[in-house]
Amino acid sequence: MVEITWLGHATFKFRLDNGEVIVIDPFIDGNPVYPKNHTFDRVDTILVTHAHFDHVQGALPLSRKFGARIVAIYETAVWLESKGARNTLAINKGCSRQVGSVRVTMTQALHSSGIQEDGKMLYGGEAAGYVVRVPDGRSFYFAGDTAVFGDMELIGTLYRPELALLPIGDTFTMGPAEAAMACRLLKPKKVIPMHFGTMPQLEGRPEQLAELLRDQPEIQVWTLEIGKPVTW
Repeated sequence: MVEITWLGHATFKFRLDNGEVIVIDPFIDGNPVYPKNHTFDRVDTILVTHAHFDHVQGALPLSRKFGARIVAIYETAVWLESKGARNTLAINKGCSRQVGSVRVTMTQALHSSGIQEDGKMLYGGEAAGYVVRVPDGRSFYFAGDTAVFGDMELIGTLYRPELALLPIGDTFTMGPAEAAMACRLLKPKKVIPMHFGTMPQLEGRPEQLAELLRDQPEIQVWTLEIGKPVTW
C-alpha cells in the first residue's frame, strides 16, 4: 500500500510500506494552500517535473535537510547543482531508473520551463512527467504541468498506470475538458485532480471533471483533501 498526501497545488508526498518517502514538485514557502500543520519527518527522493518556482522551490531545502536525491531533467539538475545540490539524478524523457524502492520513468509533458533568477528568465530544460512503479508492481502517472497530448495513449499502453494525477486548473495547464480526454487516453482506474484552486485563475474543479467522465464509470475521480493522507 502507498500513503498519499496532497500538500496543495501540485505537491504530493508518497510514503511506501517500507517507510520511504517520495515528494513530487515541492512548493512550500509561498504556497498559499500548503497545510500549516504539516512537517516532513523523512524524504528519500524528490521528483521535479520542471523548473517553475511553484514546482521546484522546496527541492533544495528538503534535499539538504534529509539528504534526499533530486531527480530532474538534465538542465534543471545542473541548475540545482549550481545552487548547492549534492545528490541529483539528471535524466531525460524516455529514461527509466531504479531510485530507492521505485522505478521512475520520465515522460513527455507539453509546458514551458523557465527559471526566474536575478530578474532574468533562464532556460530550465523541458517540462516532463513521471511514471512511478511501486514495489507491489502497480504504477502511477504524474503528468506534471501539461496540455493533453495524443501520446498519453502510449503512456497508458506502455506502463498501464492504475492511478493518474492530472492538472485541471486551466490557464497554465489543461482544464477539466482536456483532463477528461487524457483519462480516455490513459484509461486509469482512478484519477486525482491537482493544480487547481491555488490562485483565482486556476478555475477548473474536480466536479467538472467528474461530470465530463460520467460516461466512463470505470474511471473514478478521486478528489483529495489537502493535508489529509489517503491509502492507495
